[in-house]
Amino acid sequence: MRFLSLALSILLPAAHIVQAAESEAIVQAHILPRYALLDSETAKLADAAEADCRPQSEALQTAYHSAFDAWIGVAHLRFGPSEQGDRAFALAFWPDPRGSTPKALGALIRDADPALDAADSFASVSIAARGFYALEYLLYDPAFKDAQTAEYQCRLITAITQDIHRNAAAIRAGWEDGYGALLAHPGNDTYRSADEATRQVFTALSTGLEFNADTRLGRPLGTFDRPRPNRAEARRSGRSLRHVVLSLASLRELAGLISDSDAELDRKFELALERADRLDDPIFAGVADPAKRFRVEALQQSVRDIRSVLSEHVGPRLGIAAGFNSMDGD
Repeated sequence: MRFLSLALSILLPAAHIVQAAESEAIVQAHILPRYALLDSETAKLADAAEADCRPQSEALQTAYHSAFDAWIGVAHLRFGPSEQGDRAFALAFWPDPRGSTPKALGALIRDADPALDAADSFASVSIAARGFYALEYLLYDPAFKDAQTAEYQCRLITAITQDIHRNAAAIRAGWEDGYGALLAHPGNDTYRSADEATRQVFTALSTGLEFNADTRLGRPLGTFDRPRPNRAEARRSGRSLRHVVLSLASLRELAGLISDSDAELDRKFELALERADRLDDPIFAGVADPAKRFRVEALQQSVRDIRSVLSEHVGPRLGIAAGFNSMDGD
């Protein structure tokens, strides 16, 4: 499998007027187009389920992958409209260390819960039973292929896809109808200065890299003595490595916009993507094999190297101190 075709770096402007210009470019070139794509692809997903909600439907599975791809391209933008109403969590409840998603889906199916019959009532069900990861269980997990409940599960698939699209459309509308202007043109109650807008984007970029290294790669790696391949993200639909690649490609684009094409950072992104391209382990099943595990660890280190360059080289030039912690903003 080759991913480089799925899959831009960082120098730096110090002047606030340049940072403000970058904020507008980030909104116009990165955020709005990617949320427009998510809106469009989730609409197609909902339409595909409406036409044929059977898990084995090829059109539905194709639409699922395209819509999920679009989500991974914006999954790092966990601020603004995606935070409102827990929309991001409703789209993507993962990691799920307690196995809440299959339990929540099982309860809905067992009780033939009528909550799926109306948008408002479905929005009130457990967040673990909504979004892409819940949909993956219904489409790909053998445990959810009971012929006796097939009709209800089909309706549940349709309800989940419609809920996904409603949330995606609401996030896009939030960005286009006001929030985008707040970030693009700092000097308002949300972003009082260009520095604050830059820090918000820098945090999203840094946290996205951290999530790839520590969660998307770290969870299946586990420890050398206790690897955890079954913890790989979206493994049932074969998307674990694909998510890392798609995320890195999107983060690379954002990195190029937040500054002015730093060659060192871009080389780090290129190396990580090349390592991912050579991995040939779509669900990280090889983490228990020492030779194959080494290649996954090398990819993880490449992602951490990108974040180090971002923190130690780019951040200070943007007025963000080296060692900035994206998890607490310090």
